[in-house]
Amino acid sequence: MLWPSYSFFALLPAVVLAYSTHHAENQEPFSQERLEELERKWGIDWGFSGVSTFAHLPHIRCLTHPEVEYDIGIIGAPFDTAVSYRPGARFGPRAIRAGSSRQTSFRGFNPRANLNPYTSWAKIVDCGDIPITPFDNALALHQMSEAFKELGARPPTSESLASSTPYLHKPKLLTLGGDHSIALPALRALRELYNKPIAVVHFDAHLDTWHPAKYPSAWIDPTDSSTQSFFNHGSMFWLAATEGLIANGSSVHAGLRTRLSGDEPEDFTDDSQQGWIRIATDDIDEVGVKGIIQSIIDHVGTEMPVYLSIDIDVIDPGLAPGTGTPEPGGWTTRELIRILRGIEGMNVVGADIVEVSPAYDGGTEATGLAAAQVAYEVLTSIVMKGLIDQAKTGETEEKARDEL
Repeated sequence: MLWPSYSFFALLPAVVLAYSTHHAENQEPFSQERLEELERKWGIDWGFSGVSTFAHLPHIRCLTHPEVEYDIGIIGAPFDTAVSYRPGARFGPRAIRAGSSRQTSFRGFNPRANLNPYTSWAKIVDCGDIPITPFDNALALHQMSEAFKELGARPPTSESLASSTPYLHKPKLLTLGGDHSIALPALRALRELYNKPIAVVHFDAHLDTWHPAKYPSAWIDPTDSSTQSFFNHGSMFWLAATEGLIANGSSVHAGLRTRLSGDEPEDFTDDSQQGWIRIATDDIDEVGVKGIIQSIIDHVGTEMPVYLSIDIDVIDPGLAPGTGTPEPGGWTTRELIRILRGIEGMNVVGADIVEVSPAYDGGTEATGLAAAQVAYEVLTSIVMKGLIDQAKTGETEEKARDEL
């Protein structure tokens, strides 16, 4: 075989540069009509095609592109090394995005709300994932805390910033987990952003307010709050309460059916001292969906900033098996969605959907599908809240009235 001489390779960059320059100089500029034609031909994906972003939304690595404006950012937190039972939720963001593949802007109209969240006032983007270490939970917590603060401090779109509607003045983040411990860094960021404690509406089979020492170990000092193992997916709200992140007396658990520690209901006592109201799964049989909705609204109201935290295990594992700590006897997907629709008037400033662990889904993708639908309902409610507030302030409102 004859190989080209060294001089050929030395000249190759110049040859390529000359060709590319010549090509560019003789390239006809694309007209707006040509660009629109290309978009009409190739700008739409089917549910099964395209790169897997949430609902085929534009993907931007928001953490590294501070110039990008958005009103709602969807951010993945692929972290699961703070679980007490089954791992695998690091793959949750990927599964939820896959579950959202049939959601598109051209078929995204939500008839219950009479709007399409993907084509309304809010610019929604998929911000990708936070690159979180799986080796060091202290570092992981630091990374997530910094990432949420960074993203939360960004301005919204210019149109929203210029609006007279305060709800539009700060971007909203919807986090795809990841295990439930990710709520702690998110609440840290919101506490700093809003300069006050945040109310939490927490859908979960479990309390997640356990004192970390309730996980027994002879190897740690239960009085040392700096112990790394205290950061876990069952104690993050206890940590948040000790840090003053949660509004005492205005936060609600919904869908509870957990077993408690020891021989007495001490866990409930600790939970009440942290200011939580508890709604059990079984309560739905007594008061129905409307009663659950009314109880949440009565305790939280519609003015206080709210963080909506949804553990997918609030749904019965027969319908959503792909989760880290399954508890039989949960709500149906339909019941959860109806409750979420009923509380859409709340002042939601951030949300998460966590504990999707797709390895336990089998081939059904049921849990990822359920989580994606829940995300769609949350997005719809945030967009609807923005439209209602715009109508109240009396601005733009031709579009707001049309959509409502």
